[in-house]
Amino acid sequence: MSTTTVAPHRAVARASIVSFAGSAANAVLGIVLVIVLGRLLGDAGAGVVLQAIATFAIALGVARCGMDSAALWILPRLAEQTPAALRPTAIRLVSASGVAGTICAIILTTNPFGVGAVSDAVARIAWFLPVVAMLVTALACTRALGGVVPYTLVWSVGLPLARPVAIAIAVAVGGGLMTVVFAWALPTVVGLVAAIAILAYELSRRATATHAPFVFRGSGLSARIGRYAAPRIVSESLSQLLVWLDVLIVGGIAGPAAAGVYGAATRIASAGSLIDQAIRVVVAPVFSRLLHRDDRAGIARVFRAATTWLVLFSAPIYVLLAVFAPVALSIVGPSFVSGEVALATLAVGSVVTFLAGNVHSVLLMSGRSGLAAGNKAFAVALDVALLFLLVPHWGITGAAVAWAVACAADALIATIEVRYVLGLRLPLAAGLRALAIATATVGVAAVAARLVFGATWLGLAVAILVGGGALVIWARAAASVLDLDAFVSHARIAPRTTGASS
Repeated sequence: MSTTTVAPHRAVARASIVSFAGSAANAVLGIVLVIVLGRLLGDAGAGVVLQAIATFAIALGVARCGMDSAALWILPRLAEQTPAALRPTAIRLVSASGVAGTICAIILTTNPFGVGAVSDAVARIAWFLPVVAMLVTALACTRALGGVVPYTLVWSVGLPLARPVAIAIAVAVGGGLMTVVFAWALPTVVGLVAAIAILAYELSRRATATHAPFVFRGSGLSARIGRYAAPRIVSESLSQLLVWLDVLIVGGIAGPAAAGVYGAATRIASAGSLIDQAIRVVVAPVFSRLLHRDDRAGIARVFRAATTWLVLFSAPIYVLLAVFAPVALSIVGPSFVSGEVALATLAVGSVVTFLAGNVHSVLLMSGRSGLAAGNKAFAVALDVALLFLLVPHWGITGAAVAWAVACAADALIATIEVRYVLGLRLPLAAGLRALAIATATVGVAAVAARLVFGATWLGLAVAILVGGGALVIWARAAASVLDLDAFVSHARIAPRTTGASS
């Protein structure tokens, strides 16, 4: 193997490990944030803060103006084709997100949601929108130029770690809800300063006297960025709506306490998505290469292996969350245990959705981002309709059902489009065998432990030890049947192929 192949392979492999570690830290610290809110503010107070955070996150999808995605797309190309354009392009990208964030902040400060604690909290943190929008875009620029380490340290670890600390300090000095939400947003200012400094360093490394001055006007670069960014605004906004809108609607219908309990359940349930994120990082470039070659057999092999891994190692997490939901929620506070049925519903819904495998990656890597955005729009509309239908009757359990149905519908539509638009026959039954194994090992152990020891930490520990051990033994014995060896092989060639194609 030549050095030109090995170096990109190792570099991307290291970046993937750093990215996954950052995602894991982000997920854990996200749960820590919910625990801090629940323990210090109770379910009603936590509900107000989580609704403010939900509104902020949805607005941020618009405030970024697609500039973060545009940075990842355009800057690597400019680094090779027009290096002199890197600095002015990066400045324009960050500035554009700041302008869009300011406009969104002005809108939010006009109290579009009426009066009340949530509206006051949103107005208190609205002016941080341009700060966070520029922060995300600046970090995307550093990712495009210098790897994922700055992004991981600042966004995935630094901010999630600083926020619970800032909130705890705010409560310790006697601050109320408005002080708490302000404390949640304040660390982003430090994050922006760090991101700008890192970006300036990365740009200075690439500045050379041999490059002719670049004139932005008349280059057509602004139009290219605008055409790329416009659909990303829609997609990012819809994605944030699907994640956070149910918390807002639950709060509006059932009150802040219900929003607090449901928000805690959704944050805990998101822990299982780490497996999905890790596998998607590996298989997405492989799908892109195989689709370009029209290697349908290869696509089916990778899809079967990836789906098997996704279900085999995510289903046990969700099984444990479903069976021991009261234990998981008790770490937030005693009043949050009332959300056990909602958490179990979210866990079951996640497993059902994961049975579709990485069908979204196949659709996106085929270049059909418009179809993906349309699917997300339908899922959001379905989620909203079901929320207003079910929450008044079933409370937060109805919200969990609405989310699960919407996500399953999104996966089903994508599966149909891959079959009939792309003409690909994917092995859709690949996850059923893995689900059966996870159920027979971790599932049986969890139910037995719950019956013997009850919903206790001892029961959860027994289920993990017995069920997890049985799962590992079964997986090792059936490694070839479960495509584990094949997936590891593809994971090893994916970074090398990506580097070569770039």
